[in-house]
Amino acid sequence: MFLGHLPDHLILFPTRAPIDPGSAVRRTAPFQDGELGVWSAKSRRAQQQGRADVFILRFYGNADRADRWAAVEAEMWSDRAVEIWGMNYPGFGGSAGPARLSRIGPAALATFDELRRHADDRPIVPFGASIGATAALHVAAQRPVAGLILHNPPPLREMILRQFGWWNLWLLAGPVALQIPRDLDSIENAKAIHAPAIFLLAEKDEVVAPRYHRLVVDAYAGEQRVISLRGAYHNDPIQGAALADLNDALSWLLATGNSRPAP
Repeated sequence: MFLGHLPDHLILFPTRAPIDPGSAVRRTAPFQDGELGVWSAKSRRAQQQGRADVFILRFYGNADRADRWAAVEAEMWSDRAVEIWGMNYPGFGGSAGPARLSRIGPAALATFDELRRHADDRPIVPFGASIGATAALHVAAQRPVAGLILHNPPPLREMILRQFGWWNLWLLAGPVALQIPRDLDSIENAKAIHAPAIFLLAEKDEVVAPRYHRLVVDAYAGEQRVISLRGAYHNDPIQGAALADLNDALSWLLATGNSRPAP
């Protein structure tokens, strides 16, 4: 009883306060007994030509929200015809609650399926940051994606056991790790994915230590490119040379993904 939903309370920090979404447009995706709040925004190039060539499905870090970032991130891709779709996790923003780790994977799939109906045959690239990388990996393991982008991916079970188990002789860390949903197992999902991936790894990550990033990178079965974010911490924005490298890597990802046989 004491451990019931303990990982949810230790890991998730939902917020519902209103956030100015800027130019982002609110959409919804049906999910279980309610709906998910999804925010979309088009890059300048996509607005000019009237449609996007590629969709980026964003899963954000803990305590963050799609309504805060969708419009801002669309500007990152101003030279590409990109449309951002950002999902708020259950219990976050306007997405139906409660906030549970067990609901993240199914919610991510529901959002992908809604986007696929809208995108027709255009490529979809899940992009997950921090805990959002667990959702992106789950989607890519279960659905046909053009590729994916992973920013500081955490292997949750391994982090709990290795980083926090020693001081309680694993009596607490063990049961907590076992409650992490299987669909958020970054290592097992990485082994099952053959789509190309871009890894963005903060050199000085103080939240998800770089040695844990490498566990996911080394397990990944598909082709990959690793972009080292030199001097960056966990929540530092992607900008400057790193943003240029990401843009170049996206060209590689889309070309590689298009050359793969259809699943």
